[in-house]
Amino acid sequence: MSILNILQHPDDRLHVTAKRVERVGKATRQLVEDMAETMYSASGIGLAATQVNVPERVIVVDITDTRDDLLVLINPEIESREGTVVFEEGCLSVPGIYDRVERSERIMVRALNVEGEAFNIEAAGILSVCIQHEIDHLDGKVFVEYLSRLKQNRIIKKLLKNQRNPDQ
Repeated sequence: MSILNILQHPDDRLHVTAKRVERVGKATRQLVEDMAETMYSASGIGLAATQVNVPERVIVVDITDTRDDLLVLINPEIESREGTVVFEEGCLSVPGIYDRVERSERIMVRALNVEGEAFNIEAAGILSVCIQHEIDHLDGKVFVEYLSRLKQNRIIKKLLKNQRNPDQ
């Protein structure tokens, strides 16, 4: 297993639309293992393959405190949405930035597991928010794009300054 480099906003590679995984095989399973290790080592609860510069529709999620319930979604598709919820979100690609985003409260998702088998999962609350956040990454969207243009510009300036002067 390897810890992968997480791209930082405003890196243009975060705006690439991921391609479907045509065949779940050894390479995909290795990617999932590396992504999980990367997510856990960065203290995240979700990670999309596009965040580690792999333009494939793969996400890993673990919202548990014990960090022992990894959910893998390959080629995830939201089949239904219900209600709305506003949740404060953060992102491993936008370090130190948190803001409130409105999303669907409940979703039904169809995906493949690491064996290539199709399954459905109903998600609510933080799991729903996390899955939607990660699917946005697969579609080339970062959560700060839900914010006002003024907030986005301030965030980009702050992130670029932090990237130039990481010790400050």
